[in-house]
Amino acid sequence: MASQISIEEMAVFCKKKGFVYPSSEIYGGMAGFFDFGPLGVELFNNIKTLWWKHFVQDREDIVGMDGSIIAHPRIWQASGHVDNFGDLVLICSKCKNRVRADHFLEDVLQINTAGMKSHDINAIVDKKKLSCPLCKGRFEELKDFNLLFSTTVGAEEGKGTRAFLRGETAQNMFVDFRLITETNRVKLPFGIAQIGKCFRNEISPRDFMFRSREFTIAEVEYFIHPETKTCNVFTPEHLNLHVKLLDAQTQEQEKTAQSSVTIKKMINDGRLDEWHAYWLAEQLLWLASVGLKKEDLKIREHVKTELSHYSTATFDIDYAYPFGSKELAGNANRGQHDLSMHARESKEKLELFDEETKSKVVPRVIEPTFGMERVFLAVLCDAYHDDKKRGNVVLKLHPKLAPVKVGIFPLVNKDGLEQKARAVHTLLRSQFTCVFDRSGSVGRRYARNDEIGTPYCITIDHDTLQDDSVTIRDRDTTEQVRVPIKELQFTLLQLIEGHLSFEGMQKKGKKPAKK
Repeated sequence: MASQISIEEMAVFCKKKGFVYPSSEIYGGMAGFFDFGPLGVELFNNIKTLWWKHFVQDREDIVGMDGSIIAHPRIWQASGHVDNFGDLVLICSKCKNRVRADHFLEDVLQINTAGMKSHDINAIVDKKKLSCPLCKGRFEELKDFNLLFSTTVGAEEGKGTRAFLRGETAQNMFVDFRLITETNRVKLPFGIAQIGKCFRNEISPRDFMFRSREFTIAEVEYFIHPETKTCNVFTPEHLNLHVKLLDAQTQEQEKTAQSSVTIKKMINDGRLDEWHAYWLAEQLLWLASVGLKKEDLKIREHVKTELSHYSTATFDIDYAYPFGSKELAGNANRGQHDLSMHARESKEKLELFDEETKSKVVPRVIEPTFGMERVFLAVLCDAYHDDKKRGNVVLKLHPKLAPVKVGIFPLVNKDGLEQKARAVHTLLRSQFTCVFDRSGSVGRRYARNDEIGTPYCITIDHDTLQDDSVTIRDRDTTEQVRVPIKELQFTLLQLIEGHLSFEGMQKKGKKPAKK
């Protein structure tokens, strides 16, 4: 199991420590909306920063953008979201309570409805004589509920333009495709990346932050020549990556058995093309880089009947949350659907001149997508450890993700130690997110920082006044070493970046500190 904590307990922990609060709590809250607290916003920003560095700044073939949340309503008509972006909802004929059909059947009967049509679900509801969980009234016929949030743009009452809060970030990248290719030196294959807020009018938000009405998506739209079949940036690391796969055929047989396969085998089996496979591997490698364990992840192939209107092949990356293995990220082969639909609706050509073939083409698209709040939640679940020996929680976040990198403590608040500790804090805070803590015993201060994931704590003691050295304590092992203040910035940077370990420091002659 990925976590020692239930999702309800995680919500309490996040609120107590200042990671996440229910939005509008003093007014009773509002389902599906959350606020990031002081620690949460730091952690969330760190996750987004690492994503942007990996998928944009460290690559030559991807550029970024940040599109508007509200755009021309014809975008959503062209993309198919007005007609095809919905969930099936069960409505009680008596009290009018609404429940999302797939969630209801999953909770009550443990049935996976992926790919089921409305008549199949109606038949199950009738056969099992399922009723409203609130009043036991019978359900009406299933209805399709569109998830787009609508709004009105314009000041004149009753005459404004109906628009939508975006349901995905992808459409910004498609409608700006021509502008980006005209103003940047890009050539196929290349990608456009974006991190941004999205909105879906979920029927039944649930599982804390996992399924909410306002959330953040990070995704790449990667454009490839439509006739290109081979990927020229594969490495052995990509091809030999082992994954747990729940394939479409197994699901169609109503089974859940997973197989262990490599990315290369998935290509050889014809499940996806090379570029699709490459981006699936890239997603998995990034998730590993932020600390998620391979054994807690699986790939689920979409069955044909559940594919989105724009996709010819889609794979979910599921994580073992406390409430089950659920989608953390996705990867869809969108083909030429979106550019073609926008070209038809706008009457504008959305083509790119390909230097290699000397022809204008409409590229095909591979789309790796991450639900960033879901990554945030997975990172917390993975990091949470109830350490019985210490008697407190230890949040073992990757040092790069930790909201606070360094805690700085004077051993006592006299004899000049507090002033020396303040000087160390001033030295470090320009480079690292630091906290200064002078309250309570050093052991209690260690525990407080363990609970919020601070990887390194520094204690200034009486010896510091003599040798100008301090003690660094490692969160995960509780090992301590003595380091000269003049080497402190470089040492911490090396530790956080993973270029140095406590064991390595000891081998280089750093003396273990007295505990």
